[in-house]
Amino acid sequence: SVDGVGTKLKIAFAMDKHDTVGQDLVNHCVNDIAVCGAEPQYFMDYLAFGKLFPEKAEKIIKGFSIACKENGVALIGGETAEMPGLYDENEYDMSGTIVGIVERDKVIDGKNVQSGDILIGFKSTGLHTNGYSLARKVLLEKYSVHDKHESLSGTIGDELLKVHLSYLSLIKELKEKFSIRAFSHITGGGIIGNTKRVVPKGLKIKVDWSKWSVPAIFRLIQDTGNIADEEMREVFNMGIGLIAIVDKKDPDTILNFCETIGSEGIVIGEIS
Repeated sequence: SVDGVGTKLKIAFAMDKHDTVGQDLVNHCVNDIAVCGAEPQYFMDYLAFGKLFPEKAEKIIKGFSIACKENGVALIGGETAEMPGLYDENEYDMSGTIVGIVERDKVIDGKNVQSGDILIGFKSTGLHTNGYSLARKVLLEKYSVHDKHESLSGTIGDELLKVHLSYLSLIKELKEKFSIRAFSHITGGGIIGNTKRVVPKGLKIKVDWSKWSVPAIFRLIQDTGNIADEEMREVFNMGIGLIAIVDKKDPDTILNFCETIGSEGIVIGEIS
């Protein structure tokens, strides 16, 4: 799988904080293949700078290293380029490639999802790596990244730079102990947009949006920009970063197990 972190980088530039976006990139890539049942093996990065400042590159790579170690993934290098004229000298772009392995007969693809199955959601830390173009347009017209808001624990920039969670260990635990119909990593497109990829045609996803407390940052974005619920749900994860689709007889057992390993699951809907 190959991905980037989008315009979240603009927040890192504004905050002059570069040690978290590398973690975002690795964790995002790991999640994307883990939901298919794959065990990630190694990660390669691509970094393009307007001007290469070694101390800045070191912080980015530190982020890669932290997340690779946490995920048990080898960081095997990649490509670094300097592109004056294409990027501002204080800016850069990045992408990552993750390679993983899963036996063909153990691929988790949602083919067994059926009517009556239950959706269990697991919380995100915030925006993760999606929706930043809209979030920046709305928030930065009124606030600075260094501003504090009464609804947030830190600055707006701190909130927007919260690291994208890795769900690898949780996914491993669940797939080893239970028969999971499918997993959905909630990225661009929101809960419905991502989950419908693993739901067979003819079935519908019913989400009860009142089942969890939406993090304050999403409320701030929505209120500041006067954004409709529908658009918010299409752009953002709304506080749910991973969904497991399970047999209707299993939710209680799974939720109890998740509690024992420190992961809070929430029944947020069903398949019909």
